[in-house]
Amino acid sequence: MDNQDWILLTTLFEYKNITKTSDILRISQPAITYRLQKLEEEFGVKIVYRGHRGVAFTPQGEYLADYAAKMQRDYQNIKEEITNFENNIQGILRISASSIFSRYKLPPILGKFNEKYPLVEFHVNTGWSEDVINSIFKEQSQLGIIRGSYNFSHEKQLLMEENLQIVSRDPIDLKNLSSLPRIYYNTDTSLKTLIDNWWTENYVNPPTITMRVDNMETCKEMVLNGLGYAILPSILLEDDEELFKSPCLTKQGAHVKRKTWLVYKKEYSNNVVIKAFCEFLQEWDFKNGKLRNEI
Repeated sequence: MDNQDWILLTTLFEYKNITKTSDILRISQPAITYRLQKLEEEFGVKIVYRGHRGVAFTPQGEYLADYAAKMQRDYQNIKEEITNFENNIQGILRISASSIFSRYKLPPILGKFNEKYPLVEFHVNTGWSEDVINSIFKEQSQLGIIRGSYNFSHEKQLLMEENLQIVSRDPIDLKNLSSLPRIYYNTDTSLKTLIDNWWTENYVNPPTITMRVDNMETCKEMVLNGLGYAILPSILLEDDEELFKSPCLTKQGAHVKRKTWLVYKKEYSNNVVIKAFCEFLQEWDFKNGKLRNEI
């Protein structure tokens, strides 16, 4: 087995489909079938069974796919460490980040970092914060950017805090909020819990949800068109002057805040690229989208 075999097995194990694997790896289907046959001859076991809906891995095949994934991670780590021997800031930075942070904050950060360190290549994946944490544990990414409160036993660096806001197109009476039409959006567990806890602390009756949408941006557009109010993190509202905004406050009058964290495993702490990126983020002004020495 070599690196190409590891890639083939892990991709096929993920998609369970030779056609899909062929498209992703840009290898012909006969070539994939031939390579699987050679691996089965090498190990003397059946690796996969082919069916109408794709392939099914045997227990031995699953073991080899798991081994291949581990070898890929080790191979990538070795390449990165060798690149860093001369202490040059170059190599690959593998990041998983919250989708909202990736849209509103990450592009200028990566742009400026690339200007400073042009030899660094970025591999970026976006998704829910839960997915980001999972990618860190599986070592698919070196760094994760998550939003909200999650148990993470490795390294954490606070990047920014933002207020939760009650937003509407027209002025509303917060005392009657439970009876007004609210637009609900699909979000991660952490933000949902934060909003629900604030609500139960301040209102006896449940909210009157008249509309459900799949994401925050759609929710905001519905609010802009006067279809109800919403409770949104201020990352979506920083440049918006069209909406009426009221902060979510605790009984003690404190702002309810949403935190964004940089997370990574401790073993990556000495990687010069990761170290440079962590230090770079410490100098970043997240509100203005610039390095502090440029403001």
